Amino acid sequence: MNLFKRKKSRQEKIADADLEKVTETASNEKSGDILSSLADMPITEHLIELRSHLIKICVAVLVIFLALAGFSRELYNFLSDPLVAQLPANSTMIATDITSNFMAPIRLTVFVAAFFAMPYILYQIWSFVAPGLYKKEKKIAIPVLMSSIFLFYAGVAFSYFIVLKGVLKFFIMFAPQNVLPMTDIDSYLSFALKLFMVFGLTFEIPVVTLLLILVGIVSIQTLEDKRRYIIVGCFAVSAVVTPPDGVSMLLLAIPMWLLFELGLLLAKILIKEKSSPDLAAVDKE
Repeated sequence: MNLFKRKKSRQEKIADADLEKVTETASNEKSGDILSSLADMPITEHLIELRSHLIKICVAVLVIFLALAGFSRELYNFLSDPLVAQLPANSTMIATDITSNFMAPIRLTVFVAAFFAMPYILYQIWSFVAPGLYKKEKKIAIPVLMSSIFLFYAGVAFSYFIVLKGVLKFFIMFAPQNVLPMTDIDSYLSFALKLFMVFGLTFEIPVVTLLLILVGIVSIQTLEDKRRYIIVGCFAVSAVVTPPDGVSMLLLAIPMWLLFELGLLLAKILIKEKSSPDLAAVDKE
């Protein structure tokens, strides 16, 4: 009887395995049909669809830009407040080019318009890419997009409210006594926008770390073993991309390291949650 029961359970397992294979084959065929239909589309149709998404992105940025164009000087004043607060009493910002008074606020307004339109821009990119993704990839992609937007905004806010003030104070503090600091508005705009982009992209490290682990390019154990080299790399990268001072280097390198640790922690939590149902299923068998 025990032998008969063992044979029966094996037969049931074989039947269940066959059923899972049939289901998986059907889902793969369905996904394959979608991908094959996309592959069968002429390149011109892909380009037309891409053009429509690009037009929507440009229109969204243009609408926000036109809404903010009347406040371009106020936006530049808001950007330059950290610098003006650090300048001596008899010093001010200057414009070395005759068009700078007009072009610098306009350039800043375009950047702010793209900054506010970022969720819509990523949504249009998602709408173009989503038909070619599997269901599992879509489940991962949506949280990644949402967290990427939040982290980019957080990085820009961190660079403006914390980093920019400290860096400007450091530079003006070490100015010679016979030199009166008078920064050109174009130079300051380029400096600030570069700083915003560096910190905005740096704050994407948790998402990048998590994706690399989930995709299987690297493992958690490998990253933990190479942690000391990664920390040194954070300081090396920050020394290259930031202005040549120790304050900005530390204000970028330390968050990079902490964000890497955050991505590593999230990967451990997700992998543990995925493995726990598998272990429960094995225990039931």
